Parts: sequence; C-alpha cells; structure tokens
Amino acid sequence: MTEIYKLWVAGEEQDGRGDLIPVEDPSTGEIFAQCHSASLEDVNDTVQLAHSTFQSGVWSDMSRHERADILEAAGSLLAANLPVLIDLEVRQTGRAIREMNAQVPSLVRWFKYYASLIRTEERSVLPTMGKLHNWIDRKPLGVVVQITPFNHPLLIAVKKLAPALAAGNSIILKPSELTPLTSILLGKLLKDAGLPTGVFSVLPGYGHSTGKALVSHPLVRKVDVTGGTVAGKAIGEIVGRNLAKYTAELGGKAPLIIFEQADIPAAVNGIAFGAFVASGQTCVAATRIIVHNSILNRVLDALARKAGSIVRRMGSPTNPDSMMGPLISARQLKHVEDIVEDAIRSGRAEAVTGGSRMEGNSLLDGTDFGKGYYYPPTILVHVDDNDDISILATRIWMEEAFGPVIVVVGFDTESEAIDLANDSEFGLGAAIWTNDLSQAFRVSDEIDSGIVWINTHHRNDPSSPWGGAKAPSGVGSENGIDAYHSYTKTKSIIVNYASKEEMRADDWFREGEGNVRYG
Repeated sequence: MTEIYKLWVAGEEQDGRGDLIPVEDPSTGEIFAQCHSASLEDVNDTVQLAHSTFQSGVWSDMSRHERADILEAAGSLLAANLPVLIDLEVRQTGRAIREMNAQVPSLVRWFKYYASLIRTEERSVLPTMGKLHNWIDRKPLGVVVQITPFNHPLLIAVKKLAPALAAGNSIILKPSELTPLTSILLGKLLKDAGLPTGVFSVLPGYGHSTGKALVSHPLVRKVDVTGGTVAGKAIGEIVGRNLAKYTAELGGKAPLIIFEQADIPAAVNGIAFGAFVASGQTCVAATRIIVHNSILNRVLDALARKAGSIVRRMGSPTNPDSMMGPLISARQLKHVEDIVEDAIRSGRAEAVTGGSRMEGNSLLDGTDFGKGYYYPPTILVHVDDNDDISILATRIWMEEAFGPVIVVVGFDTESEAIDLANDSEFGLGAAIWTNDLSQAFRVSDEIDSGIVWINTHHRNDPSSPWGGAKAPSGVGSENGIDAYHSYTKTKSIIVNYASKEEMRADDWFREGEGNVRYG
C-alpha cells in the first residue's frame, strides 16, 4: 500500500478534487506514495481563503516582533524534525543522504535571518522640503503564489517562504509534482510554530492545470517561481496581464574558469562539487569548464580520477557512504542521454569518462543501477581539429543538461577565457579559480553573471542575493534584503508639522497676490 498525502489548506490536510499524483523513488522506479492534486475549484477556494485571511489582518497586521517569534519557532521545529524531513527528501528526490544531511539543517538559517531582519529593520525618513516629516513604511502585498522545482524541494521552498512570511503575506505553495511531499510537512510545522490558519497553504498539482490556475488568479499579487526558462516566460506573460509582481529564478549554464595560477587539486575538487552535487541537477551546476591550455591535461587527468572515485562509491541514496544518487526521472535520464549522444555524434566532443547510463550493481552496496535512473559523472572534452565547426555550436554547450555532465575546453588568453564564459544566453552562476588576486577581481568584473564565485562554488547564504544577470536566467533575486523588499509595497507617509498660522497661510486659492507653493 502506498501512503496517501493530501493538500494542506486552512491548517489541515484536505482532499483534493484533482487527479492523484504518483510519487516515484528515482533510485528504484517504485511508486511509494500518492498525492492529491488541486483542481480549479480547489485553487479558487484556497486563493479566496488566503485573501480573506490577509484582509483580516491576523498575520498581515501582526507586529513584526510577533512574526519574528513565529519564524524563529518554525526554524526550531524544522531542526527538531530533521530525521523525518531528510528521509522523505531522500526518498522523493533520490538525492544522496549525505547531501541532505548537510543541506536540510542549513535551512534553519533562513527563518532566523528574516526573523532578525524584521526585528532590526530601519525605515527611511526622507529629506522632503518644508516643514514636513516624510517616512517610508512597508506593507505586505497580499496573496503570493510560490512555485518550486524538484531538485531542492525544501531548500527552495524555505528560501521563498521566509521573506514572504516575514513581510506579512498569505502564501500558496505549489511544489513540483515530482517531489511534493516535504512541502506538505512544512504546513504542519508552520502551524505548530503558531502561524495563523489560512496564511500558508500547499496545493500540489501539475503545472498546466493547478499551476496555471494559480498564477492566473486576479487576487494573486505576486508570483515567485524557480524552474526552466520556457516555463518562466510563459508564467511571466500570464502574471503580467494581472499587473502582479514577478520573481523568477530560471536557467543556467555556469562557466568555471581555471587559470594557470590556480591550485589544481583544489580546483578539481571545486569542479566536482559544482558539477556533480545533486547529480548535476542544479541551476548553477558547473557545466562549461574552461581551462588554460598549459594545465589542461593535468586537470583532465585529475578530473577523471575524481569521477572514477565517485562512481566506485555510488549506491543507494539511503547509504551514508554513497556519493551520488540517480536523476529524478526516466524523462530526465533520457534528456541527459540525448544531449550527451548529440555532442559525441557531432564529432565535437569525446567522453573521457561516463557517457551512458549506469547498469549492473553498485560496488558499494549492490544497488541495482538498472532499476533506477543512474547516470555517472561524465566528462566530455572538446575535440579540436581546426575546422570551422566548434563545440560552441552544440547543444551540450548551449543547453541545460541538468545532469552530471561537463564539457571541458581550453584557452590561451584571459580575454579568450572571458569570451568563452560569457558565450551563453544564461547568466546565473559562474566561478573562477586563480591565486592571482588582481586577476580574480579583473575577471569577475567582466563575467556577465548574477553570482561569481572565486576559488569556490555553489555557496549560498540567506543574506546573499541569488539571481540572474541575463533574462533567460530570471527576473529579480532571492535572499537578502532585496527579496524581503520584493514581497512588500512602499507607503509614503507625510506629516505637516507647521504651526497653525503657517498652515492657514498656505492657501492655494487665497485672494490677492503672492507666491504659492507647488509640491
């Protein structure tokens, strides 16, 4: 018997009127749970509830210190429930438990950060001319819809939830249909933390039905989505028709440059982490590896050894010693297979390691790779035979693979490395490895990306903005004060403190001559 999960609405689990969604374990292909999905009626009812709750002021008008108390309590409850959350996150994503043991506890920081922010936030007093006191207040927007992807269900949900709740909004979360389960548990944790009923709801469902109905609803004042560029554009078009606010964290094709001054072992460790964590299923995965030709062979040899080490220690995601889990689904596996085969068939790349799905049994624990969606760390190297066709024209260079696949190209000059790094429609994350401080500053300034890491990769903190520099990588950013501000609207309050006589003299339509003010 598979476990049944329901919608989270009005502070309790409720039946959905849509189809049941099967939830698969990517490591075995087994359907281990089913989840109710929200129908159009469910969406409308939940949006109306969220709007009524917002209008009531039970959360939107609550003092910032009380809201901060509840956010901190949510963080404490998340910490207390880590074993359950981690096990379920591993089961539905296929992510190795060693990754989830590191990632999920870090989410407490987002609740604490935004609790601290609203406790200490200062409001501007503006230098308005005349005897006027003009200050800025911030008010919540209203009903907010948040759409999260399959690769980091809890992480991305919490990244969006914490600032939106801190600002006083009512939130409806639609998780990916592939990984909806831990988001439903968040509802229970937030209720136990003291969040009023109706402030937070979770509506699992498919994008073309539940998702479309949510982002189309006229009472929704902001939509925040993490996903692919195509879906992000389609959602943005719908949101724009309602003149609602929009934040989108979309595609990436992160370059990673290794200069000749870099420490090669450290850089290889950085590539492996940036490229292969989460089986490469991250928007900032290091996929385009750009290496100075003087060290190219050394880097390739070290990368091949690292990939081999990972493969030997791949197994069940529940095994603490397993280094990497499967891809999320058969569809995703097929996409990765196709994009790698296309690169090799083109004659522009050859596989140094990997290049095809995994079969047989794990050397680590006997896991049958053929039952799941396992794909090994794959290193493709650019084949240069001096013709007019380049690796830059292939899908593997241009498109998101969203799998553990990198392509390595060489360069001779700093300007060439920068051009290669910027040769993408995406601009979300990038990394530089060098021990030359001047070079690090110089090159980071030239790379067109929302995030540039130097001698590290994929670092993430609640205070640090996370967003794209080019349109296909998104609109706006997550994290930091900017994310909090994006969930608010400004209100300018102006008080005239002139004397009674001065106010009476300020008569625009007085009789007789004399200057009048404007503004």
